[in-house]
Amino acid sequence: MYRLSLPSRVDEIEFENHSYYLKRDDLIDIDFSGNKARKFHYYLQSDLPHIKKIISYGSNQSNAMYSLSVLAKIRRWEFDYYVDHIPTYLRENPQGNYAAALDNGMHIIEGEIDVDLANSDDILLIQEGGREESAEYGLKILADEIEEFRVSNQIEALDIFLPSGTGTTALYLQKHSSSRVFTTPCVGDESYLREQFSMLESDTSHHPTLLNSNKKYHFGKLYKEFYKIWRELQSQTAIEFDLLYDPKGWITLLSHREIFTNPILYIHQGGLIGNESMLPRYIRKYKEI
Repeated sequence: MYRLSLPSRVDEIEFENHSYYLKRDDLIDIDFSGNKARKFHYYLQSDLPHIKKIISYGSNQSNAMYSLSVLAKIRRWEFDYYVDHIPTYLRENPQGNYAAALDNGMHIIEGEIDVDLANSDDILLIQEGGREESAEYGLKILADEIEEFRVSNQIEALDIFLPSGTGTTALYLQKHSSSRVFTTPCVGDESYLREQFSMLESDTSHHPTLLNSNKKYHFGKLYKEFYKIWRELQSQTAIEFDLLYDPKGWITLLSHREIFTNPILYIHQGGLIGNESMLPRYIRKYKEI
């Protein structure tokens, strides 16, 4: 059975003259790390002899796509992944999560997914971004690790912060945590994220607290302030963060510092392979930084 390096460690960092705890889920495993390792932990550990193939869908540089390709490789399953479109440049010059998933044996298909395939007993259909009830299994383990850290370090209370795509990680973390969980929507707006929460959990008392940035950002678009704070994070902490989610996460966190009444634990959710394709784009666009 494939084992992950758990619990992930917690570092203490200083950023912009404030102290934070940093949950290093980016270090869980060299190939299978971050929030996707937590979301898909159930499928990694469970005995599923009838499953022969994973099917999922989403963007062509998705972190979930890459993590599912690793899962399929470990479990010796086939993996079909559906996308709306593959740009000619990416097809001819594979990079980032797209290239790594292909290397792991992913079959990528342009077009709409056939949902009827989910009726097959030997196929596992995973929703976009890993928005699955099965994710609760691994995220409860994460909540338990954080609680053990808090108790063993005699911390009265923690405020947990992480940026969200589908919000699955933040939702189940709040459901199983004694600490308050704060998040900010990165893929859609606040209403989108609340809808995602409700699809998995109708009890709103388990929903995290949503914080919005002062400026509206479009997911996947390049912003100078994203690149600047990403560089500052690396300079001040000597830790590489994700370029897609973490910049908005830290910008939002810093703009709402006054509402946090307890020590803050930020969850590093991995996704660093995606930087291989994002960083060159930032360098080309903002050469002056």
